[in-house]
Amino acid sequence: MADTMDDDDYLQEVVSEQRSELLAAKTLFSDLDLAFQLQLQEAMNASLDSKPSTQPSPSRNRVVPKLESEDSSSALDLATTLMLEDIARFAMEFKDREQCHTEMRKMKEELDRRIHDQNFATYIRNVPEDEWRRYGDNYEKPYSGSSGSSSSSSSSSPARVCLDSEIFRVYSKGLISEERIRDMKVRVAAIGVAVCDPKDNLLFEKMMPLESVVDGKEINSECAELEALVEGLNVALILGLKNVTFFCADYMLYQYLTGRVPPGASSLATLVNEVILLQRRFTYCNPSLVTRNDMKFAFKLAREAIVSQITWPTEAGNGKCLKKETCIICFEDVRVDQMFSVDGCLHRYCFSCMKQHVEVRLLNGNGMKVNCPHQGCTSGINIESCGKFLEPKVIEIMSQRIKEASVPILEKVYCPYSRCSALMSKSELLKYTEASFIGAEQSGARKCMKCNQFFCINCKVPWHYNLTCYDYRKSNPNPRPDETMLKSLASRKLWRQCVKCNNMVELAEGCYHITCRCGYEFCYICGAPWKNKKGTCTCPIWDERNIIRDQRQQRRR
Repeated sequence: MADTMDDDDYLQEVVSEQRSELLAAKTLFSDLDLAFQLQLQEAMNASLDSKPSTQPSPSRNRVVPKLESEDSSSALDLATTLMLEDIARFAMEFKDREQCHTEMRKMKEELDRRIHDQNFATYIRNVPEDEWRRYGDNYEKPYSGSSGSSSSSSSSSPARVCLDSEIFRVYSKGLISEERIRDMKVRVAAIGVAVCDPKDNLLFEKMMPLESVVDGKEINSECAELEALVEGLNVALILGLKNVTFFCADYMLYQYLTGRVPPGASSLATLVNEVILLQRRFTYCNPSLVTRNDMKFAFKLAREAIVSQITWPTEAGNGKCLKKETCIICFEDVRVDQMFSVDGCLHRYCFSCMKQHVEVRLLNGNGMKVNCPHQGCTSGINIESCGKFLEPKVIEIMSQRIKEASVPILEKVYCPYSRCSALMSKSELLKYTEASFIGAEQSGARKCMKCNQFFCINCKVPWHYNLTCYDYRKSNPNPRPDETMLKSLASRKLWRQCVKCNNMVELAEGCYHITCRCGYEFCYICGAPWKNKKGTCTCPIWDERNIIRDQRQQRRR
């Protein structure tokens, strides 16, 4: 690196000297040409004055004929000007290149420092507690990077050795998407690259558009993935990384790169060969097959590059410039800040369309899981991220439904305090209580994870201190008012209670064989269990009135 810098300094010195010589030569030629023109003018004036003339003509206004030397002078002057412009352009490019090298050195030094700090932090965390109490104030490991030294000396510094020993991660993603720009449907492509440290901390990111048509042919998704991978490996080389692992989410692409399956198309073979050549420039460089969700960094960058190509600026009424994008559901031109991006797939839709989509799912009783509205996409929508277009009450209802669906029936428990009533899982609640209550599993005491108040999971009442569950029920034989009201309502409506999960069941139509949501099967008339698909009681299996009701409803439909 030091030799390269010496060559650059020598080249810059030569260019500077050449520019000075050209300027001096141009000035000298201009002076000589002016002297020659003056001498030529005087000779012509003397020659004309020596000849007699019948018509007087003032010598001051004589027109001198244009000579060939003037044309050659103009051509030479133009050539010199062009050469000077080329030298100035080269000097500017050289300056930009030098600035780029400087920024790259700063980036590498920052990377060295980050790796040094992370390793030292890991070392500190592993120091025994007693040793840390005695010598904790004396631990120090100053960073000895490349600051203030040449690049050649920094290559052997402890930080550089540490950097070369780490295996970094390269994520790359190539995307091809059909998008709508106003009334046109266009095909756009982009790539995203993310370089991370061994602990998946983001170090460098890059996103850029990609030509979707090459030599008159549309590139496929595999070519886009390989183009992104080539860009990712080049970025790692520029950063000076020696050991990298690059990740593939495409199984066939992984087969190509490991040599198990030869690529069929020539375009694929060319890109695969380019990746193999880049691998040889690393000390360690191997592929790893991962799922699509693991490509989160690169996928998001590629999608942002796609969005940047399908937006256009428009002037608002107040003179400000806004960017707009076309929603592919309603085909309306919407401001970019009014578009919602689904986390899993990054499909984008306007707030109005997303609001209707989510509310319809909620009204249809399917609010437990809302998927992306894109056809064939199964990515789920995080309800907490819908606060920009949904009312807080709707988000609260849907969050509650999702939570209820996520907890198994036999695991559900509610806080008995009327002002809380939080839904919790029995196993999670027990672990939470054991941290602050000894013997919680045997006694039945539980600590609410929301209001932090103790209650009895067996009696479903606030915790009865100094009383066992038997003593509490004996001293409080009468049920609570809310339980009395529920049993009275169940008696009037002819509801039945499941003996396994205590869930109330109402028979709307059909036979008396009931399968509860917890899976327990019983007779609706007497509550006797069903075993081996047969009832253990002598009650009738069905009533004609329930069957006729069902037939009437079908006729009405």
